[in-house]
Amino acid sequence: MMRTAWFLGALLAVAAPAHARKDLDCEMRFSLAGWSAFYKTASGEGTVTCTYGDTLRVVIEAKGGGLTFGKSEINDGRGRFTEVYDIEDVLGAYASAGAHAGAAKAAEAQVLTKGPVSLALSGKGSGWDLGVAFGKFTIRRR
Repeated sequence: MMRTAWFLGALLAVAAPAHARKDLDCEMRFSLAGWSAFYKTASGEGTVTCTYGDTLRVVIEAKGGGLTFGKSEINDGRGRFTEVYDIEDVLGAYASAGAHAGAAKAAEAQVLTKGPVSLALSGKGSGWDLGVAFGKFTIRRR
């Protein structure tokens, strides 16, 4: 019995990549542009980079409703993920909620969740907006 347990443990250690067993440090750099008139929509693209050099090019879509009006663009946006064990964990739809107000050049920060995975976004951009929006933020493979 002891030999079987040792053998299974050794087999799992060899079969799983080293970086799949611990929380990865992952960051996303992105750009996003959109508009809102009661319905908010934005799209963009970016690159996710994780520990050990894993990279993934992604497409981003943000959609939602609420009382919002405006147009905005974020360049040089950054996102930091938590609870990621494989780079593929960053893909999917995140829940978002936010309140914002901005004119000309503005800064924005937001935290999104998808199950145990969280994404903290920050960026600087231009445009104008005012309101409250609820919706989802989706990251797909490009």
